[in-house]
Amino acid sequence: MVKIYSERAANLISNAAQFFIEFLFPSACPLCGAAVSTNGELCADCWCEFNWIGAPRCEKCGYPFPANLDLGAHPLCPNCASGGCALDLIRSACTYDDASRGAVLPFKHAGRIKNAAFMARAMIWALRDTDISPDIVMPVPLAWRRLFHRGYNQATLLARPIAHAYGVPMDLSSLRRKYRPDMGHKSAAQRAENIHGVFSVVRPDKIRGRKILLVDDVMTTGATFAELRRVLTKAGASAVYGVTFCRVARAI
Repeated sequence: MVKIYSERAANLISNAAQFFIEFLFPSACPLCGAAVSTNGELCADCWCEFNWIGAPRCEKCGYPFPANLDLGAHPLCPNCASGGCALDLIRSACTYDDASRGAVLPFKHAGRIKNAAFMARAMIWALRDTDISPDIVMPVPLAWRRLFHRGYNQATLLARPIAHAYGVPMDLSSLRRKYRPDMGHKSAAQRAENIHGVFSVVRPDKIRGRKILLVDDVMTTGATFAELRRVLTKAGASAVYGVTFCRVARAI
């Protein structure tokens, strides 16, 4: 009986604290500041600015196809049809364009970490039609030099709610990344060459036999995911999936 009353009291205190916080700091859209019903969500106007990826899309890598194409129940893009997908499955919430760039760049480089809430929700939504069951959620690591300069890993901020949604641990210790200069506007071949050998598995015991969901903010060519898959499968991972907030969608 005492335990029940204690739990009720804790809930009342928690609800009162939440009400007090919302009274002092009303929920606002993280991009434009307009009033919203839940803290961290986008207003309708900002939501409509994004090119969210839905069907039809490549079943394996999530590449968005034109809406008027009927490609059957299990469409594949030419790259995945030829066996070129970087991972076992990839999903992205939206395409990389002016709207997503305006959310990602301040989040990544200017400390606007409050964007992580709606970005992670959108990424969870993007995974809704998959049947993956990861054992580990793993943010793509930053090199220590870049982490020290930036102060945080944006992929870790996105990975935490995704791990919570799947009810699995987030792994921050099994991978290490060497510093390399920013890949900028390099070609796909240059990116693949630049990223080769950057990652190393330091805790293979935590990788062996596990299904891993990699989390990053943007997918450009897939070179980072491909290199991670190489080192993780070499360490014994049974499957490697990926999810990003946005992806570059060049014409194919």
